This record gives sequence, C-alpha cells and structure tokens, in this order.
Amino acid sequence: MLFSSVPTPCIGICSTTYGDTVCRGCRRYLPEVIEWNRYSDYEKRLIWQRLDGLLQQIMPRYFVIFDSERLRHELMSRRIPIRAEANSWTWLQQLLKHMARQIHDLSQFGVRRLDQSELDLFALRESINAELHMLASAYYERDLLRAKQLAENLKKEDGAQRGLE
Repeated sequence: MLFSSVPTPCIGICSTTYGDTVCRGCRRYLPEVIEWNRYSDYEKRLIWQRLDGLLQQIMPRYFVIFDSERLRHELMSRRIPIRAEANSWTWLQQLLKHMARQIHDLSQFGVRRLDQSELDLFALRESINAELHMLASAYYERDLLRAKQLAENLKKEDGAQRGLE
C-alpha cells in the first residue's frame, strides 16, 4: 500500500507531550510535531528525508539488503504501508515495526542480518530505536545550537548597524 499524499511520521506514541524535545516514536523535533499540519508537502518531504537519513546511518551496521525489490514486494503483499520515495532502510524499519516477532528468516525479504548479537529481532529493533533516538537528539541539539548562534550573530549585527546610524 503506497501513500499518495505525504503521511505523518506519527506512530501514536508521542513522547513530546511528556516534555521530550525529540519524539521517541517518530523522531521528529517538537516544533515539527506541533506544526506538521501547517507544513507544505515539500516541507513534510524534507522532514521525511531527514528521518530516512537517520535510518540510513544506523541500519547498515546491522543488516544488508541484498534485494530491495523483494523487500518492497513482500511489504506490499502483506499490506504494510510504505512511502514509495523512502529508501530501502526505511522499508526495512517498517518490516521490523510490523513483524519483528514473527520473522524467522529475513532472507525471504531480501535481507541478511550482520550483527552477531544474541538479540532476537524484536529486541534488536528496540535497541536500534534507542540508537536512532540518541542520534536524532544529537542532531536536534546541534541544530538548536546553530539556530541560537545565528540569532546571536544577527542580534549583534543589528546592534552594530544601529550604532552606525
């Protein structure tokens, strides 16, 4: 099942309502959660690209996708919702989200597991989710610091210009 419009990343367990600046469910920043319905489709896609990029940074340490078309086909045949423009790491995350407890052989999905841990897929998925949240939080802190620095620089420039007048 492919989406025709830009869907929300929300998975229904928003931790921003409890004070988190990065949602533990979808990994959007608090302002993105609040403003989602006001964003254009272009802005929503930019957020999705960032979220997909997080997965692309972490998932290859744990898995190899050797047949992304098979992965896509298996998700579609099981009616697991995917975004066509998402990368195959995002599709794999959807598979783990919906079927981690039922999968015994990842190769039927075009995927091979790399890590040697004794974790079952469900526990590995939860570990990856925690790692994704830490990475998203680090990016938020970095972006917030950049925004604060930019605001301070603009304030200084504005003050300097007023002093010249």
